[in-house]
Amino acid sequence: MKTVLIVEDDLINARVFSKILTKRGGLEVKHTENVEEVIQIAQSGEVDIILMDVSLSRSVYQGKSVDGIKITQMLKSDAVTAHLPIVLVTAHAMEGDRENFLRQSGADGYISKPIVDHQAFIDQILKLLPQD
Repeated sequence: MKTVLIVEDDLINARVFSKILTKRGGLEVKHTENVEEVIQIAQSGEVDIILMDVSLSRSVYQGKSVDGIKITQMLKSDAVTAHLPIVLVTAHAMEGDRENFLRQSGADGYISKPIVDHQAFIDQILKLLPQD
């Protein structure tokens, strides 16, 4: 079974994503907003895809405040985790944000919150999952 890592600082959003992914998508789910854990889990090969919140308000790495864009850049620049698909999830859905965030981060996809169409959400994630 494929596993999704949800990196999200809002527990309600994390629960909603988790329920949709497990019930509708038949996927396993892990959740953390701790940057060291995100990196460790990504490097361990325990997950197949990451859902990354763009604006992580409480995330700190090596004493510095970091957001989902920065964490994605770190994962994409590491040879061990560069192949891992990362989907940015954000409430910042202004004109041009999608292209800007994807270009800045190197992420593989972009989903805006709130998630209204659950099937489209699942379809986008399944499309990016590595096929065995």
